[in-house]
Amino acid sequence: QVQLVVSGGGLVQPRGSLRLSCAASGIVFSANAMDWYCQGPGKQRERVAGMTSGGYTDYANSVKDRFTISRDNAKNTVYLQMNNLKPEDAAVYYCAVAGCWGQGTQVTVSS
Repeated sequence: QVQLVVSGGGLVQPRGSLRLSCAASGIVFSANAMDWYCQGPGKQRERVAGMTSGGYTDYANSVKDRFTISRDNAKNTVYLQMNNLKPEDAAVYYCAVAGCWGQGTQVTVSS
């Protein structure tokens, strides 16, 4: 049974930073691609960033050069470092693997 536990959301001022974490269990973490998604108010869930098992990364255009996805296979954890946050980044953020989803964490960007 796959479990994904997400943490690290919160309130941050514009141009601030947050780091989200997603700890996985029940899978061979190192063999799986990991993804981050977000869903803003009234919006569809969209993919923010992804990282393959081999370390290849890709990002939504809206977050390129501001967000960085990384993983620590020894800790079965994927991270999303979010810098220079904008009000439009406010959303619930989820991690996903193999069709399974974490519980989501709220990111609020406001002064």
